[in-house]
Amino acid sequence: MTTGLAAAALAAALAVPAQAHGEGRPPHWELKETGTDVRFRGLAAVSRNSAWLAGSAGTVLRTGDGGRTWRDVSPPGAQELQFRDIEAFDARRAVVLAIGEGEASRVYRTDDGGATWSESFRNTDPRAFYDCLTFFDPRHGLAMSDPVDGRFRILSTEDGGRSWEVLPNEGMPPALEGEAGFAASGQCLVSSGPRDVWLATGGAARARVLHSADRGRTWTVADTPVPAGDPARGVFALAFRDRAHGIAVGGDYRADQPSPQAAATTGDAGRTWKPATQPPPAYRSGVAWLPYSRNAALAVGPTGTDLTTDGGRTWRTVDTGSYDTVDCTPDRGCWAAGERGRVARLEN
Repeated sequence: MTTGLAAAALAAALAVPAQAHGEGRPPHWELKETGTDVRFRGLAAVSRNSAWLAGSAGTVLRTGDGGRTWRDVSPPGAQELQFRDIEAFDARRAVVLAIGEGEASRVYRTDDGGATWSESFRNTDPRAFYDCLTFFDPRHGLAMSDPVDGRFRILSTEDGGRSWEVLPNEGMPPALEGEAGFAASGQCLVSSGPRDVWLATGGAARARVLHSADRGRTWTVADTPVPAGDPARGVFALAFRDRAHGIAVGGDYRADQPSPQAAATTGDAGRTWKPATQPPPAYRSGVAWLPYSRNAALAVGPTGTDLTTDGGRTWRTVDTGSYDTVDCTPDRGCWAAGERGRVARLEN
């Protein structure tokens, strides 16, 4: 439920009157019926009308009418796979990542709105476990695996995800003991601009963010103030509005555990991170900057949605519905997705 004060703040962040909605309602998440109960941790918003979802049981859905109807475009034979990330270039072209050990980690691509898919990568290393992928542009992209031989593994494409190669790991800093990424929202690997990419970690003594300015060839690493020290704790999601300004969110995904200091910010491309002075009240797995805003962003998790209007320094809860991931588009379309087939679009 969105409170009046929170709704007014959200309306201001979206640069719309608080009562602009046709029925007099302030900005709010409006649930869209998907007809399924799978969990959607992968979300690619193309516009206010077009979005892709990727979830459990090998499920991929697509809408072109703002969520009124959804088409099941799941790759054939993928029912045993867990799709956790999807990147879409438009309403017809998308790349989806399945996670898991060994051959469970796969990448598929479609060029016809999901009518047909081609499997462009299947992991054959039993030590690798791919978590997230990101694209700099329609041709260049990366995927990341948990550490292999003590370093995170990076997969690269230069043809839009039609083919992939493992990059050399000489430029990757050593991983900490127990360090890994979280395949919770498709946001543990994110990019901004033509060359910059960031990788979020947890599970080790410290939660860290790695940064590459050359499309994954070489990396630097920085500690964050987000608590770690347990396999369930760390940074789960990142969002950068440009190559300098970013937000990290996370915490402890166990429902019975607190998540203090579950957000942090950077203004120097991830070289240093500062804790939020008023963080979200609980674990958050997804985060997205609001379109055309230098200071407003949304963070989502199983217990609600939080809004910041000061670049991530302070957060307030604006909704208590459960979502795992969030994505916004240049035409002011914001979408969220999560458990039991839950998908919503921000209406104003």
